[in-house]
Amino acid sequence: MALKVKAVEKLIKFSKDDPGKYRYVMSPELYIALSQDKVIREAALRSGVSKGVMQACWDAAGEVIKAWATEGHSVALPGLGTMRFGLRAKAVEKLEDVKSSLISTRRIVFTPTVDLKEELKDTAIQITCYDRTGKEVKRVTSTDDGSIEDPEAEGGNTHSGGNASGPSAEG
Repeated sequence: MALKVKAVEKLIKFSKDDPGKYRYVMSPELYIALSQDKVIREAALRSGVSKGVMQACWDAAGEVIKAWATEGHSVALPGLGTMRFGLRAKAVEKLEDVKSSLISTRRIVFTPTVDLKEELKDTAIQITCYDRTGKEVKRVTSTDDGSIEDPEAEGGNTHSGGNASGPSAEG
């Protein structure tokens, strides 16, 4: 299993008058969202309990997590980490200026377990690079030997280096 990432060549500008420069911008490729029903079926299969019992447990756990998180608790999510309520707000100098309208965003903060972070760190990465026209121009995997393609060297020589990349997928 590997995490899929796309690197898309985009024009980056920092101001209206900036002519900009093309840069490859990486982002995770989004997988399809798994339905709750599929997750419940799989959990029931793995645990040996019926789908109905798993559905009841799932619903109850969701209600408890929602209630406790909205009361301000940091709530454990089994095997994953914890979640809690968080916010972004403006700071003010005077006590009399403190009011709820200073809050700009309410959000959920997730803190993964050490095990989950370690598993994510050890998961292979596959990067697919696309030029500004949408054409696939290269694939990179984190399981390569560390050779870096140097397109500026005569004959397209490769050398070992710090970033792992594979051969170009140009064609």
